[in-house]
Amino acid sequence: MSSLEQLYQQVILDHSRMRHGSGPVEGVQSSSHQVNPTCGDEVTLGVSLAEDGHIDHLVWDGDGCSISQASLSILSDLTEGKSATEVSRLYAAMETMMHSRNQGVDDEVLDLLGDGAALEGTSQFANRVKCALLGWYALRDALAKLGTDIAGEGQ
Repeated sequence: MSSLEQLYQQVILDHSRMRHGSGPVEGVQSSSHQVNPTCGDEVTLGVSLAEDGHIDHLVWDGDGCSISQASLSILSDLTEGKSATEVSRLYAAMETMMHSRNQGVDDEVLDLLGDGAALEGTSQFANRVKCALLGWYALRDALAKLGTDIAGEGQ
């Protein structure tokens, strides 16, 4: 295993243990519960927006594999205080990376995703792609309920 693969594995393990943003999903404007029927991972993610549309509060509670838990922790770090436009770019970058089948993506995508780049290697396993994207789909759904489309065309 290369030193980069070891580093990425450690980032995933650290985030799955520390679980940034994890807590009771209470006092939020919108929430979404998502389940990955393939493996049983599940998450309830709640979000509140400030008047200017920035993410004011994001919290999640869930159970699952280290990939899903790490991805949720990374999502929490990446989206905190971000505008809908910024979150839309992050969402698109994550989808691009996770659908790359580990064939590589532009460095710009990896740079934008920060610690999320550690999940790139999981894109070669179709069943793990669902794990990594579960929280992102919950965020998309919760924001859509508030009238904010982060997956819309032209974003």
